[in-house]
Amino acid sequence: MLAPVRSRRQERPNPYARGVSDHIERHGRACAAFSRIVDAVPVELWDRPTPCSQWDARALVEHVIGFHDVLLLRPLGVRADRPRAGTAERWTATAAALFSALAEPGVLNRPIDLPGGGTSTPGDLLGALTTDVLVHTWDLARAVDMDAGLDPELCAGAYEVAVAAGIPRDGAMFGPAARVEHDADAATKLIAFYGRNPNWTR
Repeated sequence: MLAPVRSRRQERPNPYARGVSDHIERHGRACAAFSRIVDAVPVELWDRPTPCSQWDARALVEHVIGFHDVLLLRPLGVRADRPRAGTAERWTATAAALFSALAEPGVLNRPIDLPGGGTSTPGDLLGALTTDVLVHTWDLARAVDMDAGLDPELCAGAYEVAVAAGIPRDGAMFGPAARVEHDADAATKLIAFYGRNPNWTR
């Protein structure tokens, strides 16, 4: 996972909540781009390594599924009707359940319990989840030799908020940022901020 989630018990504002004006619409755009890559991966490439050294392509998608499941779907009492096999099909079912749940009136402000304790709301969490999806879209695309085609507006907003958040780099979750040129595009700055080498190859 990428983005830190703060408990409300800390009484500190979630910086990711300031990064988007329409949480659901922007997360939908990020997930649509992720789906485009997931749906295009040939069966024989799911075991390819990714820039996340601990995950191959299949495990990376399962991480994105699990992150949504643990942070939003389960706390909202939603069960995705996922098949046991088929990586793309499992993600498709997750996304369908997610956006069906998010269509409920008032859901963005509904208090939900965080896995590590404390409470939050889907509105506070979606910005962090959007960043996670953006970076892992790049990871998956790079692993299977596709163009990630990341949304420049989403990347710029996610990068700005991530920098402002002061993410700890103690090695437990985030390593050092990769060095990139000052005039690099927003997608490159974002993936480098999260420790990816923009020139990574298998």
